[in-house]
Amino acid sequence: MADSKPQVMKTPQSTFTGPVVVDPVTRIEGHLRMVVEVENGKIKNAWSSSQLFRGLEIILKGRDPRDAQHFTQRSCGVCTYVHALASTRAVDNAVGVKVPENATLMRNLVMASQYLHDHIVHFYHLHALDWVDVQNALKADPVKAAKIANDISPRKTNAADLKAVQDKLKALVDSGQLGIFTNAYFLGGHPAYYLPAEVNLIATAHYLEALHLQVKAARAMAIFGAKNPHTQFTVVGGCTNYDALRPERIAEFVSLYKETKKFVDEVYIPDLLAVASYYKDWAGIGGTTNFMTFGEFPTKSEFGFDDRFFPAGVIMKRDLGKVGAVDPKQIMEHVKHSWYVGDEAKHPYQGVTDPKYTSLDDKDRYSWMKAPRYMGEPMETGPLAKVLVAYAKGHKPTVKVVDMICKKLGVGKEALFSTLGRTAARGVETAVIAAEMEAWVKKLADNVKKGNTKLYQDWKMPDSAQGVGFVDAPRGALSHWIDIKGGKINNFQLVVPSTWSLGPRCAAGKLSPVEEALIGTPIADPKRPVEILRTIHSFDPCIACGVHVIQPESNEVLSFKVL
Repeated sequence: MADSKPQVMKTPQSTFTGPVVVDPVTRIEGHLRMVVEVENGKIKNAWSSSQLFRGLEIILKGRDPRDAQHFTQRSCGVCTYVHALASTRAVDNAVGVKVPENATLMRNLVMASQYLHDHIVHFYHLHALDWVDVQNALKADPVKAAKIANDISPRKTNAADLKAVQDKLKALVDSGQLGIFTNAYFLGGHPAYYLPAEVNLIATAHYLEALHLQVKAARAMAIFGAKNPHTQFTVVGGCTNYDALRPERIAEFVSLYKETKKFVDEVYIPDLLAVASYYKDWAGIGGTTNFMTFGEFPTKSEFGFDDRFFPAGVIMKRDLGKVGAVDPKQIMEHVKHSWYVGDEAKHPYQGVTDPKYTSLDDKDRYSWMKAPRYMGEPMETGPLAKVLVAYAKGHKPTVKVVDMICKKLGVGKEALFSTLGRTAARGVETAVIAAEMEAWVKKLADNVKKGNTKLYQDWKMPDSAQGVGFVDAPRGALSHWIDIKGGKINNFQLVVPSTWSLGPRCAAGKLSPVEEALIGTPIADPKRPVEILRTIHSFDPCIACGVHVIQPESNEVLSFKVL
């Protein structure tokens, strides 16, 4: 790939001992605080603290169950559709309606577009600066960089184009106004960055290109979803986007999706391999123990786990030889170390959201996140969990891409249990989903040609019912749990990916996956702890942005941040 084979670097380590606080963790959705104890240059202990309270469960009580999706998807400005889908599936489940095939295909295609958008943005705009030294790109030889780019990708790269990016970057550096690159850890050099100048230049060029490309995936979502963010096409019983069944609308979606897929295949995956080849030491850093995925992209029924393109499953203690079935009854939410009333762990159907803030310095209760556990154990969810379960179950598209990446990097499957593996898994599932979208959109178009345009099934709201919507979102296992009484929402609980992976300790004192993953991480410079960000960002944290409470007498919306 380069003039010389990438050397296996050894992560530099200081002799520092003491606390390190990263607050806020940036390049995420929301506000996260990470406190770690470092001993002789390695992290000895960690506390993950969400600093902002959402409160959506409180807002939803007493409302029409059909309205839930319009509130829950406002919990995030990035992964909006996934909450709409989870809420809709929850009510679908509660009322017992069978969604038409076309509606499932529509939901899948919008979800797939969400994945492509989310993972491209994450790799380039949220995670890349943890690995790429942008300022070092000024030292690159554009001709040499173009040769490297052409060696790793079928797409033609011109030295003149890379020189233009380099000139643009130089103007930013010379002006002292670095814009989107301000406060990144590359400033002044950092011993934990290994990439040659030419690879830094290639990655920086693609970072800028991806700013424009990600819009294509967002537009594809809007073609079928009515708008983006906050789609408006899902309803209990199916979808309402009949206009999207017109051939010209399907063709427009296909054009946008194919352009995005081309970028994934020719830019994202080659860049992932190029960067990873210099950071193979991180294949031994940042691993966790247990993994769970709900699976995603149902082909028939949206209620269960047995009929999804990506299979559902549970892996305990990294045992790829044994994948267990997901049992929803084993999911419990702990609050002993969270800013909520009580100590008792509860199943989501019995969940209570009763906030009780203590203080920022409280060592016992230290996060607004609850701590979900499965069979009493912390579970990593997200791309790595999905890829591990799919690989262990022999899911052919996943096995093919994983084997290709491991072969090109010269690493074994054990490398997946790491920060590097987590980052690679996100690319794996992006490539697999992009390839499968063609079959889904063809099936939809074929149905329409045959005169099957059904998108909605009638149903009746019961007086009392319970339901759950399982979605494996780009960030991981998401579930919405609804209890209906008198035709209204009696209780609603959101168990989201970031609470699984980035919550606090549980009642048994077991660390969350991100806290576990940080233990043992070497820190080269405690004043610029980029190593902490690498592992945190590999989970792609997504945390709500503030508090929204409805004042019952006037129905006035009061917005404030909990400090």
